[in-house]
Amino acid sequence: MRVPLRARLFAALALLIMCAGLAGGYAGLRLGGWLGAGAGMLAGMTVVCLGARITISLCRLQTQDFLRQIVGDGRAEASADAVLRGIMLYEAAAFPLTADGVSAAEQQSRRTVAYQCAAFDGLPLSVRLTAAETLEVIDQGQERDQVRAAVSALAEVVRECRAGHLKLHDEQAS
Repeated sequence: MRVPLRARLFAALALLIMCAGLAGGYAGLRLGGWLGAGAGMLAGMTVVCLGARITISLCRLQTQDFLRQIVGDGRAEASADAVLRGIMLYEAAAFPLTADGVSAAEQQSRRTVAYQCAAFDGLPLSVRLTAAETLEVIDQGQERDQVRAAVSALAEVVRECRAGHLKLHDEQAS
């Protein structure tokens, strides 16, 4: 039977605390009798527990810092997704399914929101440039196929800026 690493670490820590307590108790017994043994045992166990707590805290901070460097805080990804959604809503308002499906006020408000999202400072540069190109294509009122191609290109750029994006094959992205 294989014992999990977590259980082995806790057992090793308990053994370390016990050994420190026994060493402190022995030193206290030699220096101050039975009362010194209790105080020495308590002091030895306290020192080891504090050392373990400090070590665990430092390891946790180092791990969080390392993950933050790799993954980031997610704000750029969230803002890129918001830009994509805003532009897709503007596209739906600019090219409605029915002739009277969207009022001019709604179309203007969706356009305003899309432009405000695309101008956000926290966006990655590639998303900002592609969003500007997509908004230009939508504003020019070109054919729906050209607009869909521009929005698809924006969606691809947004997906590439995500932290976990991997290329599985040469032509296929995750």
